[in-house]
Amino acid sequence: MSTPRFNKPLKTGLLIVAIAYFLFTFHAMFTLDWLGEWERFGGGGSIFSTVIFVEDISASIGLIFRFIASLTALAGIILYFAKKGLSSQTTMKMLRVILICEAIYWLGLLASGVLPLIYLRDFVHTPLIPLLTSIFAADIPALVESTAIPIALFILAVKLSPNKPAKSAIKWGLITGTVYIFVFWLVNTGMWIITIYGLYPIERGKGLEYLTSYPENIVSFALTTFGLLALTIYAAYFTKKSRGAETLDALNLRTAGAIIIALGLWFLWNYLTWMFFGKPELWSSWYAWFLGHNMDLWILSIPLVGLPLLFDRKAS
Repeated sequence: MSTPRFNKPLKTGLLIVAIAYFLFTFHAMFTLDWLGEWERFGGGGSIFSTVIFVEDISASIGLIFRFIASLTALAGIILYFAKKGLSSQTTMKMLRVILICEAIYWLGLLASGVLPLIYLRDFVHTPLIPLLTSIFAADIPALVESTAIPIALFILAVKLSPNKPAKSAIKWGLITGTVYIFVFWLVNTGMWIITIYGLYPIERGKGLEYLTSYPENIVSFALTTFGLLALTIYAAYFTKKSRGAETLDALNLRTAGAIIIALGLWFLWNYLTWMFFGKPELWSSWYAWFLGHNMDLWILSIPLVGLPLLFDRKAS
C-alpha cells in the first residue's frame, strides 16, 4: 500500500522542527558569551555573583543534555526517512532518550529557582514592591519550570513502551504538553512584569509607558498574559476531555493541531515583532530575554507540525 498523501507534510514538518530544535540548541551550546557574567555583579565576594555563577554552570550542564536530546531527535528523523520507517521498539527508545535528556535540561534551571529564595534573608531591607516582583516574576517561575516539566517528562518516559497500552502514554503526553504551555505563560508573563517594574537590584523597569508608547508591545503583552493563559486553559480542557483515549486515532488531532499552531505563532509573532519594528529605543529586558536568552525559540517552527494535523485528523 502506498504511503498516504497526508503523511508527507507531517513528516516534512517533523524534520524541519527537529532541525530547528538541533540548530537552536547547537548555537546555545557553543555560544560562550555567558562565561564571566558573574564578574559584572561584584565578583566572587558578591552574593549576586555567587548565585549567577552557580545558575550559569547548572544551566550549562543541563544544556548538554538538551543537546543530546536534539541530536537524538534529528538522528531519529533522518533514520526514519533513510529507512522509510522505524520499528516501534527503536522509536520508543529514542523518544525516551529525548524525554529524559530534556527533563535533565529543565532540572538544570532548578538553581535559578532555589538559590534566590535561599538568599532571601539577605534582602530584608529591600523595598517591598521590588522584592515581591523578583519573587513572583523571576524566582517562582524558575522554580515551577525546573520541577513541573521534569516530573511530567520523566513520567511520560516511563509510560512510553511498545508493550504497554497507549492510553497512559497519550494521557501523560497531553499533560506534559499542557504543563509546557503553562510554564511558557508563567515565565514570559513574569518577564513582562520585570520589564515594566524592573528586577531588583540588577535593573530598573521601563514603566507602563513602555507599553502605551509602542502598540506592538501592547499586543505582545496581551498575547502573553491573556493569550497564553487562555491557551493553557483550553489545553487543560482538551487534556481532561481526551485523557481516556485508547489510541492516537481516538484523539481529535485537529484540536491538537490548532493548539500547536497557536503556541508556535505566539513565538513567531514575538520574533517577527522585533524583526519588523525593532529599534534601539524599543530594546528592553523583554527582547533581551526573548531573543538572546530564550532556549525555546525553536518552537516558532512547530506550526509546520500543527498544520497537517489541523487539516487531516488521521495524520497520526
